[in-house]
Amino acid sequence: MIKIAIVGFGTVGQGVAELLIRKREEIENAIGEFKVTAVADSKSSISGDFSLVEALRMKRETGRLRDDAKAIEVVRSADYDVLIEASVTRVDGGEGVNYIREALKRGKHVITSNKGPLVAEFHGLMSLAERNGVRLMYEATVGGAMPVVKLAKRYLALCEIESVKGIFNGTCNYILSRMEEERLPYEHILKEAQELGYAEADPSYDVEGIDAALKLVIIANTIGVKASYEDVEVTGITQITPEAFQVAAEKGYTIRLIAEVSREKLKVSPRLVPFHHPLAIKGTMNAAMFKTDTAGSIFVAGRGAGKEETASAILSDLYEIYAGPR
Repeated sequence: MIKIAIVGFGTVGQGVAELLIRKREEIENAIGEFKVTAVADSKSSISGDFSLVEALRMKRETGRLRDDAKAIEVVRSADYDVLIEASVTRVDGGEGVNYIREALKRGKHVITSNKGPLVAEFHGLMSLAERNGVRLMYEATVGGAMPVVKLAKRYLALCEIESVKGIFNGTCNYILSRMEEERLPYEHILKEAQELGYAEADPSYDVEGIDAALKLVIIANTIGVKASYEDVEVTGITQITPEAFQVAAEKGYTIRLIAEVSREKLKVSPRLVPFHHPLAIKGTMNAAMFKTDTAGSIFVAGRGAGKEETASAILSDLYEIYAGPR
């Protein structure tokens, strides 16, 4: 029986719970029986004898779970084999670093969707996992359901990855796509994106390039380029004008926010992209292009965010821990 604890019970954590309920038969056929033994958010928790359906109902109806025990207490004392850590991302790592560190110290596997801890302490946390004979999995931190991490670590494992270029923020890609189509000002399209739920009330995390930069740091460290957030040259999209799209179009280009890592470069910025290039994707899509020494260029694209997309990436890590090859 695999015992699972979930810390962070917002959109992603609830998405994981929903998939564990809906896909229980498929999951157990793949990895064996499992039980969720604890769930916690920042202010409350539930553990022991409960159902995930009950936990979801409590959270949605009351905004909290049954008990007053904090998430860190659950991480330190609950009975589980694997921690699914889905707390809110902070650039400095936030509480997520503590949750992951404490679980690894206890010899528990960790699956996280939280970018902050990996940006803040990638190598330290990976070393801690190795010393304790467990795994720290993080496919869900970059590109939602897009298999960026597994592509780099497993399927391109014996290639030299010379560079990765990608679109890693759906909010920015939506805004730029709409500016290209409508030739309307940034502020107008931003308001539209907010009304549709693609952009937050305070969109700076996305539109200033911060989110894409965090993901780029994780990709960099994954492919062996040691990097921190401070190493990334970051320019957002707030200064892009409709006129810039007009000039670009006349030369056969569009504009996209491109994140790029190589041995020489770590950069997030608006770039000219040829109309028919794979990275000229539209809407909220994400994409990544890996350039390798022996496999040529490999391109992947997909939904880079969303409750089910991110939850599916978490479940893919759960599968790899308990059923996949090491």
